[in-house]
Amino acid sequence: MDLDAGVFMDLAFSRRTMASVVKMVGERREDAPFAYVVTPNVDHVVRLQRIRSDLWPVYRSAWATLCDSKILAILARGMGIILPVIPGSDLTRRIFEQAIGPTDKVAIVGGNSELIGGLAERYGLQNVHHYDPPLGFIRDPVEVASAVRFVVDTRARYCFLAVGSPQQEILAYRVRQAGGARGIGLCVGASLDFLTGVQKRAPLFMRMLAMEWLHRLASDPARMWRRYLYDGPGIFRIARDWKRGGRP
Repeated sequence: MDLDAGVFMDLAFSRRTMASVVKMVGERREDAPFAYVVTPNVDHVVRLQRIRSDLWPVYRSAWATLCDSKILAILARGMGIILPVIPGSDLTRRIFEQAIGPTDKVAIVGGNSELIGGLAERYGLQNVHHYDPPLGFIRDPVEVASAVRFVVDTRARYCFLAVGSPQQEILAYRVRQAGGARGIGLCVGASLDFLTGVQKRAPLFMRMLAMEWLHRLASDPARMWRRYLYDGPGIFRIARDWKRGGRP
């Protein structure tokens, strides 16, 4: 798919608007071969560049790569690269509100039955299929195969993978490799929790100021401190090195 990509940090980010992406997702044929959307943020890029180079094929095989970080967009702009920011949580909400019809088949990997019921009730969904793999499933080939089989067999028009990164991206890639699946997969992280109120997003002013990370850190410091205080700041050195390498 031609997404007028802007290459930054060796990722080909789409430069289309939120409305354009939602329209393309909604207009994609129900029986089209499985493809998936990834929404890299600072955490994803640091992981790719410094920790998990094995994940490059996972991201490069995506149907669309959307910038989910104002910080990445600011760094890119400093190198003359314009990247529209399309937060995964906002994209997920727009797809539920504007693209998914009541009878469309929807598959969700991750979450619990209460969350699924809340989504179905809120958006009037009549054809939702749910699979919740066990914690750490990505390290067990049998469990990964079970999750892949669920997505392939369900053949949903919309598939939301909500098992955290990089598990959800790896799963999407494995589904694509397996063949036989249909529809569009969206790697959405905690987006479904935000939609149903299980988790609270940062206030709008913090999101506008590129400080949503601070809200998440304050909400769960034991889990988030390393991501935001230790690993995350590495993005500035990565950007500097990438620029010095003459890659922009």
